Amino acid sequence: MSQTMEFKTEVSKLLDIVIHSLYSNKDIFLRELISNASDAVDKIRYEGLLDQSKYENDTDWKIKLTPNKSAGTLTVSDNGIGMNYDEVINTLGTIANSGTKEFMKMLEEKNAKDAVELIGQFGVGFYSAFMVADKVTVITRKAGQEKGVKWESQAAGTFEIGEAVRANRGTDIILHLKEDDKKYLDEWTLRDLVSKYSDYIEHPVVMDIERPKKDEEGKPSEEKEIKEEVLNSRKAIWLRNKSEITEEEYNDFYKHITHDYSDPLKTIHFKVEGTHEFAGLLYIPKMKPFDIIYKEYKSGPTLYVKRVQIMEHCEELFPPYLRFVKGVVESNDLPLNISREILQNNKLIEVMRKNITKRVLDALSDMKNKKYDLYVSFYKEFGRILKEGLHFEYDKKENIADLVLAESTATEDGKYTTFAEYISRMKEGQNDIYYILSASRAEAMASPYMEGLTNKGYEVLILTDDIDDIVISALNEYKGKQFKSVVKGDMNLTDEEKAAKEKKTEELSSILGFIKEQLKDKVADVRLSSRLTDSPVCLVRGETDFDPHIEQIMKAMGQSYMAAKRTMEINAEHPLFIKLNEVFNADKENPVLKEYVDLLYDEALILEGAKPVDAGLFAKRVASLMIKGLE
Repeated sequence: MSQTMEFKTEVSKLLDIVIHSLYSNKDIFLRELISNASDAVDKIRYEGLLDQSKYENDTDWKIKLTPNKSAGTLTVSDNGIGMNYDEVINTLGTIANSGTKEFMKMLEEKNAKDAVELIGQFGVGFYSAFMVADKVTVITRKAGQEKGVKWESQAAGTFEIGEAVRANRGTDIILHLKEDDKKYLDEWTLRDLVSKYSDYIEHPVVMDIERPKKDEEGKPSEEKEIKEEVLNSRKAIWLRNKSEITEEEYNDFYKHITHDYSDPLKTIHFKVEGTHEFAGLLYIPKMKPFDIIYKEYKSGPTLYVKRVQIMEHCEELFPPYLRFVKGVVESNDLPLNISREILQNNKLIEVMRKNITKRVLDALSDMKNKKYDLYVSFYKEFGRILKEGLHFEYDKKENIADLVLAESTATEDGKYTTFAEYISRMKEGQNDIYYILSASRAEAMASPYMEGLTNKGYEVLILTDDIDDIVISALNEYKGKQFKSVVKGDMNLTDEEKAAKEKKTEELSSILGFIKEQLKDKVADVRLSSRLTDSPVCLVRGETDFDPHIEQIMKAMGQSYMAAKRTMEINAEHPLFIKLNEVFNADKENPVLKEYVDLLYDEALILEGAKPVDAGLFAKRVASLMIKGLE
């Protein structure tokens, strides 16, 4: 007895986008279905490796294509792991992945072609079947279970599900092809598609082929015979020589393992020989996976041992900051029954990890040096993730730092520089690499903390990623030059500038002492500024304090932290401070002095992006000053 169920809302939206998209290459539906079938066979083979009493006599793993011209159907069958009732509902009727809401929002914001690329990225390639079929029937039986399950849908918002009979475990996907897509029943069309997209699938992709039977002399007779033929070469692409592989083959394999619909940005193919031998075929995608920010995101290459897939996501082979890299790695030295626990303490895995990390970083460096525009497109997608390595990978800090890009006061809007290029432009006698953290370039350029440096012609890096404060603190220095935030500590001065500042501080010691006393509960100190030229006042952090931009982010996230008292810096040349000092010298008890000191502090808070202590009182004081000015 079958029952009718509704698709979850997000699945209905996906189906609508797939069916009505303008995506021209319908051929990929077969790649997706064969890829899913291959995964199902891999899973049961792996179970057999873990428990050799299971499936010990099973060697005839395969994926079969059955075109039926009279019925207008194409069936893709496998003898893999199969699915039970709940798995069918969860796999074909629901999207249970993390970030579904964000994913659907992105789909709605993209045009049709981009949307389909996202769908492939999301790993729901099964739905591509509806590009060529107006009805899809799935008959499946889970390994170890007696009952099968039948799922059927015409993609009209519902599906039917119930019990079914299937002689053996595995899955049949039956496509009831649309009239315009009956070409996919043609033998040579199917051969061409398998050769193009699935030639390197390890398991045989087979089809029954009818040919004239040959007589004793080897000549074709009128009698026909049907033989099962293998359509794919089954030679692992990563074990072939680079010279034998075309760019199209590399790209097709990338699409097979990632379900991405676009070509990769970079291909890294290598073989390591010697004491330890292993091979790998890695890819850097063009687009950032939408769910890469989630904790549940699965990273790491597919691990093969002696041509057997052992693990789909071997996280131990990549550091987390390279989690965007896709691909496969194969070793003949690891045991077939290796577990994650053994991997974590395996010396060979550590050797492989170091080698792979170096190759990826070298490939990125090569891209940056030889194809800079291409590297910029990579960096815009993955730069934030790559920079995590500055914090977590001490041994590779300098290599990663060489790959970091940033805007600066010396670059045009939207253009980047490197740390090495910054150092090459440093002023004579400049010892520090100056930077500012900001939400945007425009906000950084308007910051009062930049005034003194820009007036002197010093370059300042503009860092806009939310993790920049953490990673720059971890990096600390580059090529012997220290990183220095323009909002922290005091600015480095020449001996002449120091002497002039000390003399001015002594002259203004009374008014500075008065301001410090008035703000003793709010600031750690009050001093003359070496960084201000146009603004009257600012608040400066200690070298180890949080940056104000980071504090704003933490507040927005609801995170608690202990805010340290800042130092108030005064611009001694500003007309406001000069006038305030005149009033102070004329009458130290003038009540307007305290009011103006509080206003100065509130102004400093606003300039660093914070709110006045008492916004209502601040507004009244500003209004009062405006009235006096108008009078």
